[in-house]
Amino acid sequence: MLHPSYSDLMKVVNSQVEPGEAPVVNSRYSIVMATSKRARQIIGGEEALVQERGKSPLSIAVEELNQGKIKILGDEE
Repeated sequence: MLHPSYSDLMKVVNSQVEPGEAPVVNSRYSIVMATSKRARQIIGGEEALVQERGKSPLSIAVEELNQGKIKILGDEE
């Protein structure tokens, strides 16, 4: 099981959306794509933004997203 859950991650990503605006993320697929892209960046040598020693790149990417260290940009950004 993924901790935090997909719904928790979606809340974090959409937390800065103003009422009435479309959410940045509205599906699990968007979360999966964003974290996998970030995990590939970490594997490629980019510095992790959280201190997660001994964790997989995907776990690090999920934690970065959960802590708000990375953001998912909408289509127009």
